[in-house]
Amino acid sequence: MAIDISKYKAETTAASEKGESKSLDFLSKDISLFSTKLPDKKKEKFYSELNILLSAGVDIKSAIDLIASEVKKEKEKKIFQAIHDKVVSGSGLSEAVQSTGKFSDYEYYSLQIGEESGKLNKILEELARYFNHKIQQKRKLVSALSYSVMILLTAVASVFFMLKFVVPMFADLFKRFKGDLPFLTKAILRFSDVVSDYSLYFFLLVILIVVFVLSQKQKLWFRKATSTFFLKIPLVGEMIKKIYMARFCHAMSLLLSSKTPLVNALDLVKKIVEFYPLESSLSDVRERIMKGESLSESLSHYPIYDRRMLSLIRVAEETNKLDMIFEKMANQHFDEIEYQTSMLGTIMEPFLIIFLGLLIGVILIAMYLPLFQLSSSMH
Repeated sequence: MAIDISKYKAETTAASEKGESKSLDFLSKDISLFSTKLPDKKKEKFYSELNILLSAGVDIKSAIDLIASEVKKEKEKKIFQAIHDKVVSGSGLSEAVQSTGKFSDYEYYSLQIGEESGKLNKILEELARYFNHKIQQKRKLVSALSYSVMILLTAVASVFFMLKFVVPMFADLFKRFKGDLPFLTKAILRFSDVVSDYSLYFFLLVILIVVFVLSQKQKLWFRKATSTFFLKIPLVGEMIKKIYMARFCHAMSLLLSSKTPLVNALDLVKKIVEFYPLESSLSDVRERIMKGESLSESLSHYPIYDRRMLSLIRVAEETNKLDMIFEKMANQHFDEIEYQTSMLGTIMEPFLIIFLGLLIGVILIAMYLPLFQLSSSMH
């Protein structure tokens, strides 16, 4: 089956331009700050389009050339052009991808398996699906939390404004009173003085914390501490765990269905999970399997793998259907994540609105209490 490349190019370019006109919705973009890798959105698009073109009968050189010609950003265009040049010179797609340094070992190994087994299209489809799931998870999490974060930031900004500018005006008025001020009013006035005196230091501290986090986020101790902290947060911790478990199961399903040896699959998954509890466990699990333990027995030593997962893996080992079970578990986790993200936003929003109202209400009550007392004393 053949395809008219020029016609396809014109159609996809028009579709791209149409899509760009809707790019005001920032949630539709894959944001990757300070990353040396190619963004997940670009990878998903690359694998998906390459799969479509190869399935339609376009040879791989023309397909990559077509994809590269549609890329707008110069840096990304150079990456795809380098892949094209490598393939033209005789290298396989997996080697061409690895030579750029912008793709993971997991992708390289998966593509290599696809080339050797003659199932490249299947691997491209699965890689596109993997990154699509990853992007959808990010979008849903951002979508669920964005409104709540906006409310929280509004609360902080409102309270800061009132303590910095509104409360001091009342303080000047209260100086004329001879009577004693209520305890709540005194506390708010003292807090306002602290905010006025130390607000600059507070903002400097925030900047230092951000710089510290960015400089330490790849350090082992920091990743261990932050993952432990986030996992202990109610609702959020469970959702984070499910997100990484879904990625773990999907990656294992893809590699095992491609006849990758279990030990090699664990090595590759460890490199892409980027979640300390899973990474640290997989190193030990690999060693235990090499010593003769089953996968389910090896995973059972770590609490991050729940009993249900271990039971399913045990059954899968007995029936020799590990890849199928991992795929089923990945799909179940994806469904649960979708439900929990929507629930998280629904639960958090009313609580934060009430919290914002209480904060501002307490400050206003504290400021007007002396005025009420003065009014009642005059009568």
